[in-house]
Amino acid sequence: MIQLDGNYGEGGGALVRTALALSTLTGKSFEIKDIRKSRPNPGLKPQHLTAIEALKQISDAKTSEIKLGSTELKFIPGKIKKGIYHFDIGTAGSITLLLQALILPSLFAPGKITLYIKGGTCGKWQASVDYLQNILLPHLQRFVEKIDLKITKRGYYPKGGGEIKLEITPRFNYDPDEIKIKCAKINLVQQGKLEQVRGIINLSSELEEKEVGERIKNAAESQLKKYKVPITVRVEYTNALSVGGEALFWAIFSQQGKVDYDNPTILSSDVLIEKGKSSEQIGKEVAEKLIQEISIDATVDHFLEDQLILFMGLLPGSRIKRPEISNHTTTNIYVVEHFLDVGFKINDKIISLEEN
Repeated sequence: MIQLDGNYGEGGGALVRTALALSTLTGKSFEIKDIRKSRPNPGLKPQHLTAIEALKQISDAKTSEIKLGSTELKFIPGKIKKGIYHFDIGTAGSITLLLQALILPSLFAPGKITLYIKGGTCGKWQASVDYLQNILLPHLQRFVEKIDLKITKRGYYPKGGGEIKLEITPRFNYDPDEIKIKCAKINLVQQGKLEQVRGIINLSSELEEKEVGERIKNAAESQLKKYKVPITVRVEYTNALSVGGEALFWAIFSQQGKVDYDNPTILSSDVLIEKGKSSEQIGKEVAEKLIQEISIDATVDHFLEDQLILFMGLLPGSRIKRPEISNHTTTNIYVVEHFLDVGFKINDKIISLEEN
């Protein structure tokens, strides 16, 4: 049984989610102690319990006795099964954080998996469902016949109530050798030429009268027009249980005059719509964050950097470029190296993967 230190590196819930995903994929059991030890409220939180319960349902996994606040976990995975599954995180619990534990093993299920999940569609310290749809999922197409995420209802803090549908049609079962032969390596070391900027500003309908979305859009575009590339931004108002929203912008780059669909260079920035911030402030902030991402010559943004580590683990020879290596990234490297026979190297801003 693989032994993991729950207080390693970032020491948060990401370590648990990454271990759950890799354990279910590889069939290797693990034990983790000191879960979220250094956090104000240590131990498992509701979203971690939901992830564990979801994997019990999808793969007949078994665990030690756990509850809210448990600081230890033994996880014995079963085999992932195709099918249609419904999960309700409750309130504004993050849909994307739950999916961090579910997507990787679902890519190699014995048949189509459809996930209906209720919870929060965006929130603090997390990538939103729009981020998954537009920035992460394009990188995962290499593994599957089809992966498609639909946002059917928005859910903002604190009441949540958002809903998504994720359909995954695998190409083949998990076979490390077959993956290496059939899937293109993740190779993101050249930023390339900026071709266009896109954005989605989603907000609750209460904000429509004051044209909050349009004002955010105008403020952001005035900052970004210096790049002299097409800027396409969609403003979307929606009925939701709580007032809120998010502005997500992303820049798309080309290599030798074309966008590489196996390895698209996409950098993003996001800002939540919250009380106390003017629309103009939010628009300026989301634009400035994107400008910063572009200026540091990265090929992956701060969210994608750590999220891609799991998938790089399947493809030795993969490389990504990021000037600042986050704690989340080093934590995910720690977990991946326990489950897969690979080793990561960080050299001159490039994270690369080699077989042991």
